[in-house]
Amino acid sequence: MAQENIIYNEDELVFLLQQGSKDAFNYLYANYSAALWTTICRLIKDQATAEDVLQEAFVKIWKGMASYNSSKGRLYTWMCNITRNCAIDKLRSKGERMNAQSQNNESIVHHIAEMYGAQQNTDTIGLKAILAQLPQMYLLIVDLAYFKGYTMEECAEILEIPVGTVKTRLRKAISLLREKLNIA
Repeated sequence: MAQENIIYNEDELVFLLQQGSKDAFNYLYANYSAALWTTICRLIKDQATAEDVLQEAFVKIWKGMASYNSSKGRLYTWMCNITRNCAIDKLRSKGERMNAQSQNNESIVHHIAEMYGAQQNTDTIGLKAILAQLPQMYLLIVDLAYFKGYTMEECAEILEIPVGTVKTRLRKAISLLREKLNIA
């Protein structure tokens, strides 16, 4: 019978996971899956694909617990990195790249607004319409860099383009937005 009211500190949880405790793994999933789900959904828009990535991430976490070293970082950070890498690997796969390329500007802008609860505000100031006018290659970089908070290097990894290209496209996107908003 599973003990539902147990609370582990991080050291206890790691020790039990490294010993192969299924109860500890169930505890880990119950307490961390929502946070890892959020990490995945920042990159993966399709719910079924995101669910697959979450499952894959937990399998990698379970199988990799022996390699976890608390002196290199917290358990949650380690799990986030594994999860994020799984999501990026999925995005890099041929099928996901083709799916992402077929997504049009309007659906991306709608998703951004929905994700950040900004639908009403961006519509009020016309930002949604202005963003929708950006070419796809600029819109993707603006989305990753400004709405999702990725670094230039991370954007380059996700989009599989050089960092210099990311920087150039971001500057061009900002320039286009300034023109459309009449900002000097």
